[in-house]
Amino acid sequence: MESIKTKLGQGGLVLAAMGLVSALLSIFNYNIRLLAWIDSWGIAMGWVLRVVLILAGGVLFLLFGRTEEE
Repeated sequence: MESIKTKLGQGGLVLAAMGLVSALLSIFNYNIRLLAWIDSWGIAMGWVLRVVLILAGGVLFLLFGRTEEE
């Protein structure tokens, strides 16, 4: 069970990082290939999806990314 929590925390960190990098690159009119579809629904929806990626990743990392010390 602990390995699943660790993987969820790492996945959350990856989601948040991809959202942040995508937000920074979109300023310069670039995007991560994996997230190229994000602007297909318009610029405003693309920014909403980036923010959702960052927030969801951050929540997963905060909930599952840290090991509990006994």
